[in-house]
Amino acid sequence: MALITRGFGGRGGQRDSRLPPGQTQVDDWPVLTAGATPDVDPSIWEFTLSTESGDPMTWDWDSFRALGMEEFRVDIHCVTHWSRLGMPWRGVSLDRVFEQVETSYDYVMAHSYGGYTTNVPLEELLGGRAWIAFEADGEPLEPEHGGPARLVVPHLYFWKSAKWVRGLTMMPQDEPGFWEERGYHLHGDPWTEERYS
Repeated sequence: MALITRGFGGRGGQRDSRLPPGQTQVDDWPVLTAGATPDVDPSIWEFTLSTESGDPMTWDWDSFRALGMEEFRVDIHCVTHWSRLGMPWRGVSLDRVFEQVETSYDYVMAHSYGGYTTNVPLEELLGGRAWIAFEADGEPLEPEHGGPARLVVPHLYFWKSAKWVRGLTMMPQDEPGFWEERGYHLHGDPWTEERYS
């Protein structure tokens, strides 16, 4: 008679269906940053949206938040294999921002204080799928987590949710940002494991 131990049988139980392939659930929020953490005071924070018109739209801290803060709860998935499920946030939907924008371009480059960039198709930012977040877990975003404001695109790997975001530039074609130039996937869908190019 064969004897099977727990070591061979796994942990048991069902895997949470909200976890993409290759991901492990965490309860904390690991900090992963390339380079120094910018210290951006909300009093000097600005958000600029540039389109092909050549006339950028700019908001300061108060005017951007006045577009309409909302609470949202989403799962986030880091390319380094951790996921946090049902994380509470508060911020402004990018649908609110793009209500005021006319563009024929289909791609966006997000820009951050400190020089970080990441590319995202415009359609991935609309339809209640992306926000500029100012709070997480009921508290203002700490600088180590991208405060005072970060992009949150939860259905893509978390490197697409640029920390310390300061603006978006519309682009006519897809171009790589910081991590994409270093071998990460242009799109970054965790459900199809688009980790690397």
